[in-house]
Amino acid sequence: MDADRVTLDNEAAILYWTYRFDVSPEELAEAVDVVGDSVDAVAAYLNTGR
Repeated sequence: MDADRVTLDNEAAILYWTYRFDVSPEELAEAVDVVGDSVDAVAAYLNTGR
């Protein structure tokens, strides 16, 4: 797993990222769709209240 990219290609990655950001899989997928897979961009998106 790339620590700089949010990947949604397997269940383990989804579980890791949803736990790390404390979001649902749907919220995580929305964030990646909107801002891309950069961890920093996803974190910023999720922290702005969407």
